Amino acid sequence: MSQQLFVDREEELRFLTERYRTPGPECLVLYGRRRVGKTALLARFLEDAGGIYFLASEEGDEGNIREFSHYAAQYLDDPHFGDVKYPDWQAVFSALVRHRSFPPDSGGKPVLVIDEFPYLISRNRAIPSIFQKIWDTVLSRESLMLVLCGSSVAAMETEVLGYKSPLYGRRTGQWQVEPLQYPYLSEFLPYEGEDLAMSWFILGGVPAYLKIFSPDRTLWENVAEQILRTGAYLYSEPELLLQYEFREAGNYMAILRAMAGGRTTLGSLCQETGLDRGMVSKYLSVLTRLRIVTDEVPVTAHSGYRRRHYRLSDPYLSFWFRFVYPGRAEIETGHGQAVAESIREQFPLYCGEMFEVLCRELVRAGILFPGESFSRIGRWWQGEEEIDLVGLDESTGRALFVECKWTSLTPTKARGIMSDLQRKSRSVRWREDDRNERFCVIARHIDGKEELGDAGSCFLDLEDISRQSEMWRQNR
Repeated sequence: MSQQLFVDREEELRFLTERYRTPGPECLVLYGRRRVGKTALLARFLEDAGGIYFLASEEGDEGNIREFSHYAAQYLDDPHFGDVKYPDWQAVFSALVRHRSFPPDSGGKPVLVIDEFPYLISRNRAIPSIFQKIWDTVLSRESLMLVLCGSSVAAMETEVLGYKSPLYGRRTGQWQVEPLQYPYLSEFLPYEGEDLAMSWFILGGVPAYLKIFSPDRTLWENVAEQILRTGAYLYSEPELLLQYEFREAGNYMAILRAMAGGRTTLGSLCQETGLDRGMVSKYLSVLTRLRIVTDEVPVTAHSGYRRRHYRLSDPYLSFWFRFVYPGRAEIETGHGQAVAESIREQFPLYCGEMFEVLCRELVRAGILFPGESFSRIGRWWQGEEEIDLVGLDESTGRALFVECKWTSLTPTKARGIMSDLQRKSRSVRWREDDRNERFCVIARHIDGKEELGDAGSCFLDLEDISRQSEMWRQNR
């Protein structure tokens, strides 16, 4: 599979192109987790737009200014521009826009991309103020497009987008780049059915991870070679991700490991990690904001509901903390095969949990039930009763109740699950009248599913998910 593979991102490219075509200056903020494809997106955009792409480093202002001026010299076709020693960022940007070749004769709005902007901030806390002044006094007076990009979601949301940031109010647009939707996995890997779904349970939709898996290897061969081996690309990726994002990465790792081990409440997480309640609450708030963790309440709960559950929502972090992190000693002493065998024994239970997450994402994106949207989507529970997925729309009274089963069902078993789902739905208190309810059982495989459904219920399996995914992708 080509490492240059570029998949989807039509919406992101459309956003960048629309801002590029406006007549005035644009200051855009583009951010998202490591490896999600931001740089590939910007490179594809610059193929048509043209401009300066600069990847910041942590070496400090002097080295970064020198490197930026080198790329600016290439853009201006003036090698002498890069020979000048500019004293600060204000000087180099002022010289750039005053240059006789700015903008070049190629036409279009000049684009200036600064990737990994948080690296500049880490070495100089005044960078947001410096760039606010540069924008106000130099760049905003030109018809150009400045793109500030970063992989540290916390830094971008606080230091660039945050209300207290000097740059607050300067941006003219922003976009958080998310992992790819499930239907696009088939463009990276030739797997079908169970193997494709299990690939998502392990890797999620992060393009860089998907590219690492070889299409010439089976799923479990790829897991052994690319994850369960010291020095493999994905072996230490979660540690690097958390160290990049957080100063106190060890505490975050302790919380995520406890969560992967089944601790889902604040009290149980405090007990497992030994961290005090206030500290864990703060960490959970950050993890939830960064979409690494899902903060769950029953879908019908009021805004003040306090008995929350916390679950890892990122597939690869879920897999890694569940299976790889506890097995590192064995992997590093050459016993990765034993870890692989242990994973395969426990994997069906993990698949059952992640299948719920996948179904929720497919419903939320309109892939499984196209044309239907819900104002609230999530799990429901009350006492010992639980429904895997509930979608509610207060404006229309429409409700969807779903059970997700990572197993093969006979017609008799499928009917029994449907009957139990309908029974449990009667305990869901959200609207007294005009309830338009539908019910669905989604499983790995259902025998004779075509004969089971009726006007108010349906039965779907991986075959249906594959078909709906392909239709959704073709209609994009």
